[in-house]
Amino acid sequence: MKKQFNRMRQLANQTVGRAEKTEVLSEDLLQVEKRLDLVKQVSHSTHKKLTACLQGQQGTDLDKRSKKLPLTILAQCMVEGAAVLGDDSLLGKMLKLCGESEEKLAQELLVFEFQIERDVVEPLYVLAEVEIPNIQKQRKHLAKLVLDMDSARTRTSYQRTCTILWPKK
Repeated sequence: MKKQFNRMRQLANQTVGRAEKTEVLSEDLLQVEKRLDLVKQVSHSTHKKLTACLQGQQGTDLDKRSKKLPLTILAQCMVEGAAVLGDDSLLGKMLKLCGESEEKLAQELLVFEFQIERDVVEPLYVLAEVEIPNIQKQRKHLAKLVLDMDSARTRTSYQRTCTILWPKK
């Protein structure tokens, strides 16, 4: 309780200008700290929009994703239509060839989206939701420790002044 009171008193004195305030961060680091919120906001919104662009369900394995992908469903429909019509008809051969091509396109899209998720979406999420909040938390902790240090320094100098002015007998 006493520590919190001293911290609040020191903060008030620094705000009013009566107490010396220790600057821990250089100008460059202060500018980086200001940009940190912008980076968090941009990475968060980019993550959100990029996730919305992905056609497959995020986080599931490739087989489950493949079954729900519109290209896969279209390819399956074409192959089934070709089987109904048979290989004798021109339309049946065309549907079979197009169905196989659509299936290959669907597989390529799945691999592409999986790589985008692994290489871009997940790192953006970690940056926006884990790393930047940790940096901000550590910065607040540093500010608290600096305030404690200034408070202790002020108390020590006050005690020295009192000892000089009123020596113990």
